[in-house]
Amino acid sequence: MNYVFHFGAILERWPELLYGAWRTMELTVISCAAGFVIGLAGALARSFGPAWLRRLVGVYVEVIRNTPLLVQLYFFFFSLPLMGLRLSSDQAAILALSIHLGAYATEILRAGVEAVPAGQVEAAKSLGLSRWQIIRFVVIVPALRAVYPSLTSQFVLQLLGTSIVSAIAAEELTAIANNMAMQTFRNFEIYIVIAVIYFVLVQACSLVFRLLSRILFRWKA
Repeated sequence: MNYVFHFGAILERWPELLYGAWRTMELTVISCAAGFVIGLAGALARSFGPAWLRRLVGVYVEVIRNTPLLVQLYFFFFSLPLMGLRLSSDQAAILALSIHLGAYATEILRAGVEAVPAGQVEAAKSLGLSRWQIIRFVVIVPALRAVYPSLTSQFVLQLLGTSIVSAIAAEELTAIANNMAMQTFRNFEIYIVIAVIYFVLVQACSLVFRLLSRILFRWKA
């Protein structure tokens, strides 16, 4: 193997890499927050909603989970303009990532909701709590605690999944790396560097989620 590594040309452009990492985290945080809200609403709808709403959410979950994220991304970016709704690459990226995560979060959170003992719910009813109070105080917190590891693992996968939005030229780490590769022709070095950056981002997020778990559920015996 005669290949000679030259990382200098890549590392001297660290501001671009730092900006790409920032954009990746920005897309991750926004889409995870939106996806969590969608997932929580979907889980409650599937567990407590009327039959028609449960079926509607079920269709949404099945469609999203059984089609590739890239196809969904292309749909929002290329197909919606044909219907009169034009989105920027960043808007399409956030929308696609949020809806995609929402489908998975719906099933994860629904599993947590259904894991809440029926006796707890019945006890709350006997105390005269309203349906919303039962959901808020008796169901949501135990459900979140039960599925927290699975949910945060999905958030980490979302961070890695943001790399796909480079396909529509949304600015994030992989898109910036692709541009650098075309300009410097040091593909090997560039993708080694961004692999390290992704690894660091994932480890940092995992640490944050572990700390949050201790804070949010510290009262657990």
